[in-house]
Amino acid sequence: MSIWTSLEPASTTVDPGSTATVRLRLRNTGDVVDEYRFTPVGPVAPWTTVEPPTLRLYPGTTGTVQLTFAPPRTPDATAGPNPYAVQIIPTEHPEATTVPEGNLTLTPFTQIQAELVPPTCRGRFRGRPKLAIDNLGNTKLTASIGGRDNGDQLSYDIHPGNVQIEPGRAAFVRAHLRPRQITWFGQKQTRPFTLAVRRSGHTPVDVDGIYIQRGVLPRWLATLLSLATALAVTCIALWFAYAPAVHSNATELIPEAASSPLPTPTLSSAPAPAAAAPPQQAPAGGGSRSAPSPSAPSNPNAASNQSADDRQVTLESGQNLYLLTGREPMSNGSPFLTAPWDSQAWSNTYYSVFRYPDDSIGIEVLRRPGSVIEEQPDPNVQPLHDIQLTNGVQDLKNGKLSSAQRWNLVPVGNGYFQIVNQKTGDCLTDQTTLPVNPDAAGFAAARPCASGVTDQQRWMFTPAGN
Repeated sequence: MSIWTSLEPASTTVDPGSTATVRLRLRNTGDVVDEYRFTPVGPVAPWTTVEPPTLRLYPGTTGTVQLTFAPPRTPDATAGPNPYAVQIIPTEHPEATTVPEGNLTLTPFTQIQAELVPPTCRGRFRGRPKLAIDNLGNTKLTASIGGRDNGDQLSYDIHPGNVQIEPGRAAFVRAHLRPRQITWFGQKQTRPFTLAVRRSGHTPVDVDGIYIQRGVLPRWLATLLSLATALAVTCIALWFAYAPAVHSNATELIPEAASSPLPTPTLSSAPAPAAAAPPQQAPAGGGSRSAPSPSAPSNPNAASNQSADDRQVTLESGQNLYLLTGREPMSNGSPFLTAPWDSQAWSNTYYSVFRYPDDSIGIEVLRRPGSVIEEQPDPNVQPLHDIQLTNGVQDLKNGKLSSAQRWNLVPVGNGYFQIVNQKTGDCLTDQTTLPVNPDAAGFAAARPCASGVTDQQRWMFTPAGN
């Protein structure tokens, strides 16, 4: 062995989003001048830098390099101890390679995001919103969910009432809202409510929503019944108020005395009435006319300069899961999820695709027009997120995108493509583990492309409405 090494300190602690440094000392114990190359290895290697990357030492001399750890404030920076190592390769004696090891402890942090889907629900007897909860911290999240409103006008049935969410995962909570008083007639009633995500020792996260309670019977029916009642009362009043006068012209018959008996009358039979002719029924006439069948919508062309509606597509992975945009925009970028299709909960599954002369594409997030999907390996932002362009859609049309915002399509057969970032060469990856939990969703990320095409790294562009 021609190298002596020492890590000072061998164990250190760092907060995600900040940095920590460790000194690595080494001595050339050989008898020739040698140059040493330093390469970080292990799970924290993407966050580790070595300065200087090479060091030249004379026999018997000692040198120092500095290791800097900068874990991002994302769920990937798992809390707890994480081993690390640095591979030291001598140029003159590569067989004397050594790998000193140390320990880096990441402190835990919590960050959650909650959103109602949809934020406004309507109904006569109940409302059925969903609460989406994202765990953006690096520790498991345990929370309970409750509901409240002003005046105690609603009752809440929430399932599940308690959730446990792993870092980088999401869960969905179904809520049934029931009004305590039924509105039979009248205008719609707007009833604000709040769902709260409660954690022990933390301030609850409140999510506000609106329940619009409709009347059971339509207003026009109430008006019609009122008019019919008034008309019936008027007719009855007129019937009893109007009494026609009836006068009789009959006089009393005074019999006359007669000396002879009255003649006997002759009886004659009355003619039988003629049989009434049966009424003739008018033939019932009528015809039906079928409405013409609507024509099928034309397939959108992602490579053209058509309007945004004509370019709407969804991105479906080989695991039959759809790419979903994040929630409300965040200061460090909103993440992307993958989940089964849900036409009510995930109206944010639509994108527009722009193709450029170098065969690269830009993917616009239609929920936030003028924003695109970007991969940026920056420890202070989400690795895969959406970003708003300076001039919005105009920059998309003019191709004013950076290489981190451009993607290349690699056909892999059966209508599927690998979506490869032009800057990093990483593939868009569906990280959800099958089978899918119906109340949870996984995250999408950009990861190194696998040597063989996997279902997680192949995608199909499906025109909206197909």
